[in-house]
Amino acid sequence: MEQQPALLNGRYQLLEQIGSGGMAEVYRARDPILDRYVAIKVLRKDFSGNEEFQKNFRLEARAAANLSHPNIVTVHDFGFADDLLYLVMEHIPGKDLKHLIREKGRFPVEAGIPLIVQACAGIGYAHRAGLVHCDVKPHNMLVSKDGRLKVTDFGIARALSTIATGERTNVVWGSPLYFAPEQASGEAPTPASDVYSLGVVMYELLSGTPPFTANNAEELARLHISARPIPIREYIPDIPVALEEIIMKVLSKEPAARYRTADQLGRVLMKFGTQRDAPAPVVSIPPVVTIKSEIAEKIPARDSRPLPPRPEPAPVYFQPEEESAPQNAPAAVSVFDEFDWATIALALFALVAVGGLVPFWMMVYFAWFPPVP
Repeated sequence: MEQQPALLNGRYQLLEQIGSGGMAEVYRARDPILDRYVAIKVLRKDFSGNEEFQKNFRLEARAAANLSHPNIVTVHDFGFADDLLYLVMEHIPGKDLKHLIREKGRFPVEAGIPLIVQACAGIGYAHRAGLVHCDVKPHNMLVSKDGRLKVTDFGIARALSTIATGERTNVVWGSPLYFAPEQASGEAPTPASDVYSLGVVMYELLSGTPPFTANNAEELARLHISARPIPIREYIPDIPVALEEIIMKVLSKEPAARYRTADQLGRVLMKFGTQRDAPAPVVSIPPVVTIKSEIAEKIPARDSRPLPPRPEPAPVYFQPEEESAPQNAPAAVSVFDEFDWATIALALFALVAVGGLVPFWMMVYFAWFPPVP
């Protein structure tokens, strides 16, 4: 007898586990009411049992459910059942970006930049809605088979920040590889923090390695706060200089030195596109006219005098045959036809009008200044 799939909250049929992490497990499931497949993230019990976290999780999930964008995974539902918090999301057949980087090693500029532009579009939309992701990383970027990238897990990191410090673990408290310096210092994240994390993802996507690596979260935090990343061209020399400058700007330690939102970064990358360094302009030199060898052989060698300049032929003016007039026909254009009679008439009219005002102004003048008898 075939085993029936487990039901969550009496509705969702859990078909298979498709992911697992330090804070949750992800299942492919079916919603029989709406007859569609979904992805359900079920949080671990030690998080689900925290009342403050439950409260903030619901607030963040509600805010995430209001986001509707082609580059954001849609949140369909959330709830609490069997002592577990869960989030029901759009199911994206494909792989996350971290998995793809592990498979390919690194992406060429032509393939990597369009993916980052899509991530900027989704996260930038959330920024305009007043939401900060707080945990931007390639694990949270799902890429479908047709190349569409969608960002997921909005708000979960912010909800996790409500757990008391002593209850956090290194796995729970985010992703140190992708933290912004201010997040590593314990400050509240801003849209510029998401921009920094996008820069880390872009660096890893194009070079195959994050800008900072260490054996523990504390050392990673120190590197993000104080260390300067190795310029990416030292790993990949053929990356355009302009793109390296964009990445270094995004990885600035001070939030004010970066782009303020993901939208701004996306616009810069879209303008940059996939163009390589433009080649130096080529100055065209007019070709030198030389005498062909077979012609030069016919010129006597003893005659070294320069040839006289060839007279220019007199210009020949002609009209199409159908427009040409008979040679003996008299001129049909009179000299009077060259005048613009309308303009002349208007000029005469203006002269008469002005002349007619002369007596009037003389009368006014003598009224104010009568002649002395």
